[in-house]
Amino acid sequence: MQSTTQTVPVSKTMLWVGRIMSALPVLLLLFSGVMKLMKPAPVVEGFVHLGYPAGLALGLGIIELACTVLYVIPRTSILGAVLLTGYLGGATATHLRIGEPFLMPIVLGVLVWGGLYLRDDRLRALIPLRS
Repeated sequence: MQSTTQTVPVSKTMLWVGRIMSALPVLLLLFSGVMKLMKPAPVVEGFVHLGYPAGLALGLGIIELACTVLYVIPRTSILGAVLLTGYLGGATATHLRIGEPFLMPIVLGVLVWGGLYLRDDRLRALIPLRS
């Protein structure tokens, strides 16, 4: 089956801006995921503060790392972005629930999608910005 969407070529500048925008949340999410796997005292205290049992850290760390890896792989980057949106939505809801600042997961989500939009012509063809 032939696709009818036309792709818009990526300029080198857009590609590099998109890569940099994507690298920021990737580095933060990889760090966060690894810390959840290692479970140092501050992570355990953070889970208790957020109202979650510390035993959830391992599972959440694996999910966070898996979604981030899917996002980094070009072929699965859109799926990774969708899954990261769900993960970050849960983080936003958790912070809202306890009355803490919730801007960071939203900013990470914007960077995830903004970086992907700039570096992936398939996404730009699917969601064209009109002037």
